[in-house]
Amino acid sequence: MVAELILVRHGQSLANVAFPAADAEGLMEAVVSGRDAEVPLTPTGEEQAAALGRWLAALPEDRRPQVAITSPYLRARETWRIAARGLGFPAPATDDRLVDRLMGELELMTRAAVAARFPGEAARRAQAGEFEYAPPGGESFADIAVRLKSFLDDLHAEHPGERVIVVAHDAVVLMMRAVIEQLSWDEVIAVEEASGNVRNASVTRFDGTSGQLTLDRYNVIDHLPPA
Repeated sequence: MVAELILVRHGQSLANVAFPAADAEGLMEAVVSGRDAEVPLTPTGEEQAAALGRWLAALPEDRRPQVAITSPYLRARETWRIAARGLGFPAPATDDRLVDRLMGELELMTRAAVAARFPGEAARRAQAGEFEYAPPGGESFADIAVRLKSFLDDLHAEHPGERVIVVAHDAVVLMMRAVIEQLSWDEVIAVEEASGNVRNASVTRFDGTSGQLTLDRYNVIDHLPPA
């Protein structure tokens, strides 16, 4: 068992700004190009990553992470690069099991574009239910839970007794809670209703010193400057 697991969502990305704006106006396209894996941070996201670094730097030496693992996506890697800059933290590993939810043919599509190009998708989603629904060529939340269970099993085996920080995505943070705490989908929904969406550069911490991972804090942004 790891001694500690800190989960961080990446800083604000270009897609985090562009898609809500496009969806609010019913646009077919958002101001984002390329692949989801290559979406960069915004200047605000870079500032959030730097603030995360200041929080980590203020931790006592015996509470700082010993192992860093990120999603291979650019926005997660850049968040850790900026946060760790000059602080002597270990070089991060990447793990493909920490990627954001794979949206398949719906990747980087606005709501209006999905409705126009995949008119039957809303009904299919409603029939499957949110936990089991997978976009065409993509994955469901149930699929995310499977890959995160595999990641956690390997993490405990490879880093027993160590303090680990993971920088990834909102779906990863949320479903990591589901896997660790063995939450039902209704309980996952209750978490979101109580705490809101997983926020950019937020910190979620599990303590493993008792021999099991126990939630210490969730979706905390006290370390970030006021919006």
